[in-house]
Amino acid sequence: MRSHWSPLACFTLCFLLGGFHEVSAQSTTPPRKRVADPAAQALNDLLNSAQAAIDKQDYAGAVRNYQDYLAKKPDDAIVHYDLGYAYSALNRPADAKSEYEHAIALDPKIAAAYLNLGLTMLDSDPAAAVGFLEKAADLSPQDARTKWLLGTALERSGKLPAAIDQYQAARKLDDADFKIRLSLAHALLAAGRASDAETEYRAALALHASDREIAEVHLGLAEVLIAGKKLPEGASELDLYLASQPNDTKVRLQHASVLFDLDKNDAALAELDRVAKTGPEDLGTLKLRSDIYWKQKRYADAVAILQKAATLAPRDADISARLGEAYLRNKDYPNAMHWLAAAYNMNPQANDVLAYLVDAEYGGKNYAEALAALDALSKREDLPLASWYVRAVCYDNLGQMAQALDAYQKFLRLNTDQNSDMYFVSTARVRVLTRELQNKKR
Repeated sequence: MRSHWSPLACFTLCFLLGGFHEVSAQSTTPPRKRVADPAAQALNDLLNSAQAAIDKQDYAGAVRNYQDYLAKKPDDAIVHYDLGYAYSALNRPADAKSEYEHAIALDPKIAAAYLNLGLTMLDSDPAAAVGFLEKAADLSPQDARTKWLLGTALERSGKLPAAIDQYQAARKLDDADFKIRLSLAHALLAAGRASDAETEYRAALALHASDREIAEVHLGLAEVLIAGKKLPEGASELDLYLASQPNDTKVRLQHASVLFDLDKNDAALAELDRVAKTGPEDLGTLKLRSDIYWKQKRYADAVAILQKAATLAPRDADISARLGEAYLRNKDYPNAMHWLAAAYNMNPQANDVLAYLVDAEYGGKNYAEALAALDALSKREDLPLASWYVRAVCYDNLGQMAQALDAYQKFLRLNTDQNSDMYFVSTARVRVLTRELQNKKR
């Protein structure tokens, strides 16, 4: 009697993990003895020829033999299943699905047909695949991989708690299966159960797996540790991942960000430089690079990077504001005013941008504009003591002596630091302005 399980048991796992590469050449049916009935012998020969074609991975030849067989004996459920398998190997999912459904209609207890039908739909319609994989699991309750595949379909359908239940059931049946452990760890992490996920990731590390699979564990562990604010340990796990997957630019950027948070700025820049060799830096990368330069007080370098970012995102108020502030740090007041004004126009509620605009206008000796910005800011928040000094200097340079004297005096009444330059300037200007105003009254 032919088994309900065919070489697709191997193929379906390849299919799940990224497509067909190679199908196992195990025999689906044993060689048949010659029988006296010529018609029966002809059918037997077709099945033997189909199996020989499967063994040689000649799936098109197998399809022709199975079709010829079914033309004469259409009610053979297992041959419909075998034909579905051959179609799967030829990447003809619609034809495979039809044959699996036909097999199930003829024999509702072919577990492999439900399994392969679910797998055929797993990528295109995982929610629909769930029902078939549930039936396969019911018919094969001790098969860990079937429960794992059911968990995969549930997870892809957005049913994470149910997926975790299936992964855990699969783990109980086979706790040495790396893929089951890894899927469970990923699902637990996605569910916010970081501690449980860490346990599964560490258990997976102890199992035999390929370098690529072990790298995925290190990446998952990194996610857990970073989420738990264990940045040094998370950075180490990212190092281990990148050692075997050096071309993963997305993870390199994550690594750079973690290194930046750890104040390892040179190492973070080195990671960004590696990413930059693969192509133009995107907006997020440019922002991170500018943040690193900022932390290192390399404002001129930050300007160059922020200009690139502003080109990519001309309506991003934060980038314009940071670029204006960088120019301000470099005492390039005209450019500072330009970019800060642009940022303020995009976001008029940004008090910090307005405060920087005061500094830029003041530094650029645009005293009337600095006063206007200062007046606007004073209506929104309490200003620091130094704002009275700035206001006084603006009035002073505009020739408004009475207003300047009042502002200097206000500053001196509030000031407690009598050793600052602002204190000495203010006391000197109060004496001069008092005398000049008295002379004007004479």
